Amino acid sequence: MSLSRRSFVAASAAVVLAPLGRAADDAKPESYWVYVGTYTGKDGSKGIYRSTFDPKTGKLAAPELAAEVGNPTFLSLAPNGKTLYSVGETDGKGGGGVYSWALDPKTGALSGMATGSSGGGGACHISTDDKNQFAIVANYGGGSVAVFKLKDDGALGERSCFVQHKDDSAGAKPRAPRGHSAFFDATGTLAFVCDLGLDQVKIYKLDRETGKITPNTITNVPMPKGTGPRHIHIAPDQSVAFVCGELNMTINVIAMDAKANEFKLKQTLSTTPDGKPTKGGSTAEVRIHPNGKFVYVSNRGHNSIAVFEYDEKTMTVKAAGHITGEISTPRNFNITPCGKWMVICSQDSAKVAVFAIDEKPGMAKETANSITVDRPVCVKFLAK
Repeated sequence: MSLSRRSFVAASAAVVLAPLGRAADDAKPESYWVYVGTYTGKDGSKGIYRSTFDPKTGKLAAPELAAEVGNPTFLSLAPNGKTLYSVGETDGKGGGGVYSWALDPKTGALSGMATGSSGGGGACHISTDDKNQFAIVANYGGGSVAVFKLKDDGALGERSCFVQHKDDSAGAKPRAPRGHSAFFDATGTLAFVCDLGLDQVKIYKLDRETGKITPNTITNVPMPKGTGPRHIHIAPDQSVAFVCGELNMTINVIAMDAKANEFKLKQTLSTTPDGKPTKGGSTAEVRIHPNGKFVYVSNRGHNSIAVFEYDEKTMTVKAAGHITGEISTPRNFNITPCGKWMVICSQDSAKVAVFAIDEKPGMAKETANSITVDRPVCVKFLAK
């Protein structure tokens, strides 16, 4: 069993695929713009790369540089598809960079970059609310979170709020906070921030007038010690969320009732075949198939994508296998709205590869279709 197809298609548009434009899913576009965020360097990538994707053949076109910027490791798209957002994962004065570009849906061109500072080191994740009025940024090195107001045209505006995380436990040795991802819920009134260092999914209330976030009545969902929560995917009906544990290589299921203000960790399951973390390994991303029946987690070190079958009656997952192939340090990956294709960023092999999904077992096999992009981290789709 799965959550309703409508709910998960909405989830794939709002979170999994970083909105394609709400009408794009039903229109069944003939092709997509594809944007790839990277780590940059002297002899490597120079910023954000653009390609095109044919959902009929699964073919990616040769990439081209769309925007030259330092370490745009995570990207997000405005719901209307007219603005692209990025972090700049650096530890410079005032924190990491935050950027926005006007996006021409017809040509895929990016222009008119607006810039801001995240206020904390190592800005590593950005997303927006469904109305595209606010962006929220997680700072890994700084262990903090920042909120930005967005202008009417989608451009990055002022930083309206900055919150520094800290360890409030009674432990003898304080833990260092590590903000790793941040998402608004479907209503745009709650924000969920995964803090790897504190083993918590922090919950904030957003004041949509001021753009400030304050701790929710239930301030966080504690994870098992040593989990290192990294990324979260929240179902649009807010009944369930999935969190990947970076450090202990797990998938964690959170039962949610936002109206009753109840958030409870329901299940923790390993993402590796033997149930133990791979030496030197870690998870990176969690995604849900548009049919709502499967949840996926990328395993660095093990170099695989773990597949789980979801049962909405019990609100639990069970292991269904692993997707393997020429995968090297898989980071972010995405699934097309039609459910036929998975595109995986292999950071250490300079490869962005296309895998064909068999929807019945939920598994996927690597195709001959791939492009070369140095140190790819994040991939996003936009219907042409």
